[in-house]
Amino acid sequence: MEILFILIPVSIAFVALAIWIFGWAIKNGQYDDLEGPAHSILFDDDADMIPDRNDKPKTEPAKDSKKP
Repeated sequence: MEILFILIPVSIAFVALAIWIFGWAIKNGQYDDLEGPAHSILFDDDADMIPDRNDKPKTEPAKDSKKP
């Protein structure tokens, strides 16, 4: 029963700390744009990765195979 005299103030301190951290995050703008990062993956700039009809295939130079 005596442990409750320690656990209750410790738990109140943890709750107060969690509320303070949550308030700090709100004040610093952590929750301003919740949908932007989720949509940004859809608008990724992949235009240079999509092949075009006029693109020539990339060929690697022939490797010299010298046998020792």
